Amino acid sequence: MIPDSPNKPAGWLLWRTRWRWYELAFWAAAASSFFIFPSKLMLISEIFILGLLAVSIDLTLGFAGLVTLGQGAFFGVGAYAAGLMAKYGAGTAPFSDPLLGLLVAGSVAGALGFVTSFLVLRGSDLTRLMVTLGVALIVEEIVTQAKDITGGSDGLQGVMSSPVLGVWSFDLYGRTAFWYALIVTFVCFWFCRRLVNSSFGLSLLAIKGNPLRARTIGMPVNTRLVAIYTIAATISGISGGLLTQTTQFASPDMVAFHRSADALLILVFGGSGFLYGGLIGAVVFRVMQDFIGNITPQYWLFWVGLVLVLLVLFVRGGIIGMLMALRERFSRKGEGS
Repeated sequence: MIPDSPNKPAGWLLWRTRWRWYELAFWAAAASSFFIFPSKLMLISEIFILGLLAVSIDLTLGFAGLVTLGQGAFFGVGAYAAGLMAKYGAGTAPFSDPLLGLLVAGSVAGALGFVTSFLVLRGSDLTRLMVTLGVALIVEEIVTQAKDITGGSDGLQGVMSSPVLGVWSFDLYGRTAFWYALIVTFVCFWFCRRLVNSSFGLSLLAIKGNPLRARTIGMPVNTRLVAIYTIAATISGISGGLLTQTTQFASPDMVAFHRSADALLILVFGGSGFLYGGLIGAVVFRVMQDFIGNITPQYWLFWVGLVLVLLVLFVRGGIIGMLMALRERFSRKGEGS
């Protein structure tokens, strides 16, 4: 039973945070893919990372209504921060620890997100798009021109990640990378899930629905938007650090505009406002990219665009929205019978 009594908001919030069986099944399927697809572990690790990046966009777009095209900038900053930690801290405890590298990656990206959030809050959705795009282009140019630090267009060379907790080394088959990416993704997702199902998350939905009304009832709108934008930037930086540590390479491609566009496309595939939309969209997008790329590599963007157009025309809310609509339809038929 849903505790829908208005006199028991705490019980209702507690109900929202409970894990459903299909959520547990999703993560169990993610873990079991290690045994089902042992030759695709690096690909699956990349899916986890892309899904985490899409989840960070969902925090701003799906729950706060902040449209952004600059999430790839935070992803790239985190990637290079973790790469520099791995390169120059190799063999020097505790600076060589990958977990510390992720902490630094998230902190640097979060700091950049906090500084730029005040620019993002100025203006309408179109202005925000241009501002976030401008920030991403500036970061990409800095990465390309700072050759002495980042390696320029050649990328950051000599990135050697130390064993996780000094025990599990990254291998060529991607076994450690798989579990490392899965666990970090799950922990970050768990945090995001608790966040959006809290009173803070509900206030974000109120701001997204009607910011003027939220201000009228005394809600600190700008403070909440700055907070969620900074948190989303931190999550993006962690996902970028994950990619660098698991692939042991960082390049300007990680901060390029298409990184933000792909993540936004992934979220559209899965469905925004659900959190799981980013993860499911990453599976569909990356598998489709790999499958179609092997058949017709020169036309794979055409098929991705076609699927996107069909989703927008005939499906509301992405894949998750379609599944929810089907469940509602079948439940109505069951009640009618």
